[in-house]
Amino acid sequence: MKNLYKIPLVLLSLNLLVCACKQETHIVEQALKPHVESGNLPGAISVLIDEKANKQDIACVGFANVDEKRQISMDQMFMQCSQTKGFCGVTIAMLVEEGKISLDEPVSKYLPEFKEMKVLVKDKEGKVQLVPAKNQITIRMVMNHTAGFPFEIPSKKVKGWPGLSLRDTSKEAASEPLLFEPGTKSQYSNTGIDIGAAVIEVVTKQPWDVFLKERVLLPLGMKNTTFNPTDEQLKNHISMYKISKGKTPEFTLFNNWMPLPHNGPTVFPSAGAGLWTTANDQLKFYKMLMNLGVGDNGVRILKEDTVKNLLATSTRPQSLGSYSLGLNVAGNGWFGHGGAWNTNCKVNWKNKQLQLWVVQLLNTKDGNWQKDYNKAVDDFFKGKAEKGEDKYVGRTK
Repeated sequence: MKNLYKIPLVLLSLNLLVCACKQETHIVEQALKPHVESGNLPGAISVLIDEKANKQDIACVGFANVDEKRQISMDQMFMQCSQTKGFCGVTIAMLVEEGKISLDEPVSKYLPEFKEMKVLVKDKEGKVQLVPAKNQITIRMVMNHTAGFPFEIPSKKVKGWPGLSLRDTSKEAASEPLLFEPGTKSQYSNTGIDIGAAVIEVVTKQPWDVFLKERVLLPLGMKNTTFNPTDEQLKNHISMYKISKGKTPEFTLFNNWMPLPHNGPTVFPSAGAGLWTTANDQLKFYKMLMNLGVGDNGVRILKEDTVKNLLATSTRPQSLGSYSLGLNVAGNGWFGHGGAWNTNCKVNWKNKQLQLWVVQLLNTKDGNWQKDYNKAVDDFFKGKAEKGEDKYVGRTK
C-alpha cells in the first residue's frame, strides 16, 4: 500500500484510551424505542460522537427485518447508495494530492469522448436546440455536480445504478446532450461522479473499485464494504421498507435503482451510488474524515490540508451552493453525505463531532419519529449540531 503514514504508537494508544473512557448516553434509544414498539419504525442505527466533550451515544433500535425478528446491529450490511460519492471524492483527492491530476484539467484529457459536447438550449420561441458547449468539462465540475449532466443516463434508468461499467457509463454520457453550459449551474448527478471514477481508472490503470479497496478500504480495516456482497452477507442485511402516512412500514424486496441480483457478473461498481457497507465500517471512513485524514487505526489516508481544503470546503463557484468532491459542505466544519434510503453521516472536523444515521427506508417524510430523533441529537450536542436535513438524502431523480 502506497503513501500510508503511520501515527506514532504512543498517540494511537492514547487515542484508544480516550475512546474507551467516553461517557455513554442513551438519548437516541429512549427517543426511538416507542416508535419501534408502536410499529412505526422498523429499525435504526444512530451513532453520535462528541470528542471534545468525551461522550458518545450509540443506539441499535428495532429490527433489520421485522418478520424475521432479526435485531438490527452495527455489523449488518446495507445499501449506502449516494454516500458512495464521498468515497470517490476521497480517491480523487488522493490523486490531486499526489500531483497525478488537477481539478481544473479537462476530463477529455483522460476520456477523449468528452472533447466536443453539445448543450440543450431553448430559443426565443421555446424550441429546443443543440449548440456546441463553450466550456470544457473539468474534473472539478464532474465531482461537484456543475458539469451539466442529468441525474442518470438512459441505460441506468432501465438497468439501475450497478447495471453498467464506469467506462460504458462515460461513453453513453458523452453521447448525450448536456442540460446546461458546464460550470454555470448545478444539477445533482450520479453520472458526473461515475465519470470522475472513470478518470481514476485511466490515471491509475486500475479498476476504480480495486484502487478504492487497496488505498482506502483495506488500510482503514473496512473489510465489509463492497460493491458485490456475498450471499452469506446478504442473508443478514438490513431490509428495506416503504413508509406511507398512517400505515405500518411495508417490506420491499428491492428498489429499481438497486435491482436484483445484488451480486455476480452483472453487477458493476457505481461511484455515484452502489456501495454496500456496515455501520462499523462506515464509522471508520467518517472518523478518518473527522480526524483530517487519519483513521482510528493510525493509518493516514490523506494529508490534513487536503481534507480541509478539498473535502470540507466547497469547490463550486459561490453562487452555486456548497459542495466539495462528492461531499455536501454545510459550513463551520460540517461535511458529509446522505443516501437514497435515508442513511446519512456528517462530521465536524473543528469540533470533532460525528452524526451517523442508518435506516433502509423510502419516503421517510411520512415517518413520525423524525422530530423526536432531531430533538435527541440537539440534546446530545447541546445545540451545536448543524441544523436542517441533508438535501442529498433521498435524491433519486
